[in-house]
Amino acid sequence: MNRQARKLMRDAVFLLTATLAFGTADWAAPQAGTPAGIPAKASPAKQATNAKLPPLEIAREGYLFAGGSYATVKDAKVMVNQIYAEFQIPVHRKSPYPIIMVHGGSQSGTNFTGTPDGREGWAQFFLRHGYAVYVVDQVGRGRSNYQDETYGPNMPADLVATQKRFTNVERYNLWPQAHLHTQWPGAGVPGDPIFDQFFASQLPSIANYALQQGLNRDGILALLEKIGPAILLTHSQSGAFGWPVGDARPDLVKAIVAIEPNGPPFFNVDNTGAPDWFREVPENVRPWGPTPDALTYDPPVSSPSDLAIVRREKPDDPSESSCWMQISPARQLPKLQKIPILVITSEASYHRAYDHCTVEYLEQAGVPVKWVKLADVGIHGNGHMMMLEKNNMEIAGVMAQWIEKTVPSQMDTSAKK
Repeated sequence: MNRQARKLMRDAVFLLTATLAFGTADWAAPQAGTPAGIPAKASPAKQATNAKLPPLEIAREGYLFAGGSYATVKDAKVMVNQIYAEFQIPVHRKSPYPIIMVHGGSQSGTNFTGTPDGREGWAQFFLRHGYAVYVVDQVGRGRSNYQDETYGPNMPADLVATQKRFTNVERYNLWPQAHLHTQWPGAGVPGDPIFDQFFASQLPSIANYALQQGLNRDGILALLEKIGPAILLTHSQSGAFGWPVGDARPDLVKAIVAIEPNGPPFFNVDNTGAPDWFREVPENVRPWGPTPDALTYDPPVSSPSDLAIVRREKPDDPSESSCWMQISPARQLPKLQKIPILVITSEASYHRAYDHCTVEYLEQAGVPVKWVKLADVGIHGNGHMMMLEKNNMEIAGVMAQWIEKTVPSQMDTSAKK
C-alpha cells in the first residue's frame, strides 16, 4: 500500500471513529430548505429546527468579566479593556477542562450559541458531551463595551464582504476552492431571512489591528487566571490571539483548537479571482510569524527583525498561495511545543488556499500540529463560517474526537469551574 492510500485509509478511520464515538442522532441537524423554497416572510427558526434532542442538563450558568481597568474619559471614570464570557456547566461533566470559545472579526459569541436558521451551535454540542463552555465577546465587542475615546475608530461590518467571504462565496469565485461552497443554510444574500439574521449579528471591530490583538490576548489570559486550565478554541481573527496566549501560559492552555486561524504568517493575502487568484499585501502585519504579538523563540530574538525569513517562489499546489518561512535552521517555539494543537480547514474557504502556510510555519518551529482538512475526512462544501453551516455538528464531532484522544478527561474534584 503506497503512502497516499495509507493516508486515505487513516482519514477514513478518523472520521468513522468520530461518528462511532459521538453518534449521529444527537449531533446531526436537518438541512435548511433551498432558497427557492423559503417564503419571503418566513421565520429563520422555522426553516431548520433542531433534531429531537433531549433537554440540556445544565448544573450552573452565568457570566463574568475578566481583565479591565478604570480610565478617565471626559472627566468620568469608565471601565475599559474587559473581556466578557458567559458560561454553562453541564450536570454530567466529564472533563476538568472547560472549552473557551473565541469568535473572529465582526462576530460575537453568538457564533457558538446557535445558528441563524435556528439550530444548536458548538456550545450546545460540547455541553451535551460533558464539557463546560465559556463563550467570549472580545474586548470592545458585544457585551464588552466599546469606548471610542480609548479604542479609537471602529471598523463596521461590510455587507458585500460578508457575502464574498462567508455566505455566497461560490458566486464571486475569488479563490480556487470557492466554487465548492454548498453548506450555507440559505441563499446567502440580503433579503433571505437566514442571511438577514446572520448580518444582524455582525458588529464593529477595533480598527487598530495591533491594539485589538494585544487587548484580547490580555483579556483571555485574565480569563484563564480566573477559571483555571482550559482548552482554547479560536476562529479566524482570534487565531492570532491563541498563539501568544499559549506562549505566555502553556500551563493553563491544555490544547488549542484553531479553526482557520488568522494568517498566513507575516503578510496578508488578497483574493483576486482567476487567473492569478492571490496578491500579497506588502505590509508585514504579523511580524512574529503567525501573530503580531511577541512569541518566545529559541534561540531568543529581541525583535521581529531577528527572524530571517524567505518567501517560497512557487507553492507546491497552484491552487494555494506561496508561503513565508524561516531560513534554515529555523528558530524554535519551545513554549508552544508543549501544547497539543489542532488546525481545522474547510474545503471551500479562502483559508484553504493558505492555512498550509500557518501549519508549516509552526511545524518548522518544532510545534506538533494535527491539521485536518475537512474534505480529506469526507466533510465537503464548507466555508469559513463552518460553525453556522448545515453540517456544523459533523465538524464538531471531528474536533471532539481529537480532544478525547489528546486531552486527559479524568475529572478532578479540585478543578475550577
